[in-house]
Amino acid sequence: MPHPVMYFEIGCRDVPATRDFYKSLFDWEMDEGKPGYVGLPKGAAHGIGGHIMSLGHEPHQYTLFYVEVEDLGAYCEKAKSLGGKIVVPPVDIGEGKFAWIQDNGGNTVGLWEPAK
Repeated sequence: MPHPVMYFEIGCRDVPATRDFYKSLFDWEMDEGKPGYVGLPKGAAHGIGGHIMSLGHEPHQYTLFYVEVEDLGAYCEKAKSLGGKIVVPPVDIGEGKFAWIQDNGGNTVGLWEPAK
């Protein structure tokens, strides 16, 4: 697949309760080194990586997957040309950039461009 799903995110109001739910349900290993954020490791035994976090604002409850692209700006423009919209414009977080788009049906998807 040329543009793999490479990460996921679970947003919630109560990180400890959500962490406990998924930890108990799936026996997931979790990195709890940051307040308000729980990392989920990737690898053969875990699948793709992800995290659980609280944004502290709307949307409070969400699940999101990220698709890797080679040019974030170009894919944001392409999404708009196909009837979608930009929910979160490109944000640089050092190891790469992400954006949230909505398709023409209102589904939100993350886009990820790794740092070069």
